[in-house]
Amino acid sequence: MSAPENVDRILLIAAVVMVVLAGALLLIRIWRGPSMLDRAIALDVCAALIIAGLGAKSAFARDSFYFPIMLVLAFLGFTGSVGIARFIAVRDRPLSRRVPPPGTGSQEGSR
Repeated sequence: MSAPENVDRILLIAAVVMVVLAGALLLIRIWRGPSMLDRAIALDVCAALIIAGLGAKSAFARDSFYFPIMLVLAFLGFTGSVGIARFIAVRDRPLSRRVPPPGTGSQEGSR
């Protein structure tokens, strides 16, 4: 094994160790919370870590088989994050800005 291949292997092992460590910290964040938004962001980071792990595996095996899978995971992670953010934004909207249900009339017209 030549010196550049040895350095590549060491860097890939270091990358995998960092991904595993980040995954462990991510599980702690999902478990402890404290809010739903923290858990949603942690799940988004989980998708990114899976993509990073697949990228490290592809680099280690020198195979491009996982690239389409990584692309699909990135798309699913993005759309999931946008969906969760929209749900939380609607749920956490201040009371003064909420639109009254139809048929109840506005407060100004009920004098």
